[in-house]
Amino acid sequence: MITPKNKQQIAFVLFRMLGILVVGILFWILGFIIYHGIGVISWEFLTEAPTEGMTSGGIFPAIVGTLCLIAGSSVIAFPLGILSAIYSSEYAGNGKIVRFIRIMTNNLGSIPSIIFGLFGMALFVNTLGFGDSIIAGSLTLGLLTLPLIIRTTEEALKAIPDSFRTGSLALGATKLQTIQRIILPMAFPNIITGLILSIGRVSGEMAPILFTVAAYFLPKLPSSIFDQVMALPYHLYVIATSGTDLEATRPMAYGTALVLILIVLIMNLLATALRRWFGKKVKTN
Repeated sequence: MITPKNKQQIAFVLFRMLGILVVGILFWILGFIIYHGIGVISWEFLTEAPTEGMTSGGIFPAIVGTLCLIAGSSVIAFPLGILSAIYSSEYAGNGKIVRFIRIMTNNLGSIPSIIFGLFGMALFVNTLGFGDSIIAGSLTLGLLTLPLIIRTTEEALKAIPDSFRTGSLALGATKLQTIQRIILPMAFPNIITGLILSIGRVSGEMAPILFTVAAYFLPKLPSSIFDQVMALPYHLYVIATSGTDLEATRPMAYGTALVLILIVLIMNLLATALRRWFGKKVKTN
């Protein structure tokens, strides 16, 4: 007869095996990309423009374009998402309208990215006249990540005990001062989690940038926010599927994928370091 203690041990073993399986799949994917792409990585590959129809040369314009889109979408979505979350969490209460807004926000987060691409093309590229440009792509990607940032920010704000709010108000502080000086500093380390997740999503999206900003072959750097750029996801797709000699370009595709993974990893490490710094600052204060 299986006792409750044996059931618990079986459950722990099962959970441990599942955890190891997930980590193993992750390392398998990373190892596969590293094995096939590390041989292509060189200083020239990282700093030169593509040549001969992207069958040789480097990916520097695509790296710059990807970084521009990450920075542009973060600048647009992060402040707007935080302010929206502050309103819905701290000011709006829990009425029917707020619940409806939250439902719509969740639905917005589940819309396929290609729909955002079509919307961005219709609004930013055509109606507003931005054309295929960094600003159009950044606005589209910002809308794509906005629901994610709102939800993570709301959860971070809800995690702050209400005693801090009531204590601050009892001491004579206004609601705005309470949010600005107490709630936001305490919640900000967890708010950055939304930024980390949004960076990971933006860097790998191809459908939105395909309609709004990505260029097939543009071996030069942008000079303004109204210029087209190459981007690593679209560049990876092109060199992996186009051309007559796929075997020759496939190593470049793996190298591009490895660089994209490294960019996301570096961005996440920087954001994590920023989160820890804010966390230590809150503890010391």
